Amino acid sequence: MRTPGSRHKRTVFVQTKGLEVPRRWLVSLYRCESLGDVILMGERTSNDESRGLSLRDRRFCIRYPFAADAVILDLETGTKSDGVTSDLSMGGIFVCTSKPLPSNTRVRVTLTRKDQKLEALGTVRIVKPRIGMGIEFLDLEQPHYGVLRRWVEQLSKAR
Repeated sequence: MRTPGSRHKRTVFVQTKGLEVPRRWLVSLYRCESLGDVILMGERTSNDESRGLSLRDRRFCIRYPFAADAVILDLETGTKSDGVTSDLSMGGIFVCTSKPLPSNTRVRVTLTRKDQKLEALGTVRIVKPRIGMGIEFLDLEQPHYGVLRRWVEQLSKAR
């Protein structure tokens, strides 16, 4: 029964490799499935219901411990934040920094490790004051996607 003020959301499910998943997951699932690291937990939503889900419930790619220098640029204000990553997945990173940017900030991420560089557009999804921020990757150009894929493949083999 629909109550005043409630929102009904229609979710379109798609069959992929025997799994039935919401269509809005496909881009991220494709990234994870290509490496065989898919974790389906809770449904990701962008409305207030998502606040009830823990971060673990919304995660759907395996994270690996990973250290790289990170420069995060706030695309709206031009503010830069430097830090070091603590983990990496095909879906995003956690950057340890004493000055994390606010949640939902659109950012350009530049990661440097040894002689390799990765640039991506992303969104700050979680903020831990004075500790760091979790960033979801939204867009990676092909050469940078290849770097990310190689890093994750190396980390998964080392596990």
